[in-house]
Parts: sequence; structure tokens; C-alpha cells
Amino acid sequence: VQLQASGGGLVQAGGALRLSCKATGFNFSINTMTWYRQAPGKQRDLVARITSRGLATYADSVKGRFIVSRDNVKRRLYLQMNSLESDDTAVYYCNLPGTTRDYWGQGTLVTVSS
Repeated sequence: VQLQASGGGLVQAGGALRLSCKATGFNFSINTMTWYRQAPGKQRDLVARITSRGLATYADSVKGRFIVSRDNVKRRLYLQMNSLESDDTAVYYCNLPGTTRDYWGQGTLVTVSS
């Protein structure tokens, strides 16, 4: 399993970014996928989850601002982040929840300047 996140960067508050995660080594289309984030000095928190059928759920802190999506043909997971706030500054990870263990990508840093 390999998960490669990209698309992070520096953005001003109120701006937008789109993260992408390339997934290989497993049957992407049948698996629920998630995005997590970890701010400096804080625990890693769930941001969004999307089922194989495209049903999405979000952390309360990002509802109405973030949109998770997937392209099963391209084996890509996406996170569209709008109306970014300074509290969104974190390393963002794509994640494959497993039955015996979770699989993590390397993360991509998002920095929101106020």
C-alpha cells in the first residue's frame, strides 16, 4: 500500500487549496478513505471520510468548507478546502483504514497565514 499526498502549501486566510492523494497497491475503489490532519503540538484528527460509494462525512470544524471526493478510475482521493482559516494549518494525511492496521501517506503541509 502506498499513499502519496500532495497539493499543500502556503495560502492566505480565506483562500482555497485542493489536496490530492495517489493510492496504489490495493483495491482503491472498494475501500473507505479518510483525510486526517495534525497541527503542531496536537494529536492527529479525522477531517473527512468517504465511502466506496461516495458517502462523505466531516469533522464539525470543517463542515461547509471542505469537500472530500474520489476518482476510482484514477485511484485518487481529493480534499477541496475552501475558506481556509489559521486553525486549518496542519500536516494533512490521507489514510486507508484497515482491519488490522491503518495505512498512512507521508502527509502534505498546509499553512494558512492570517
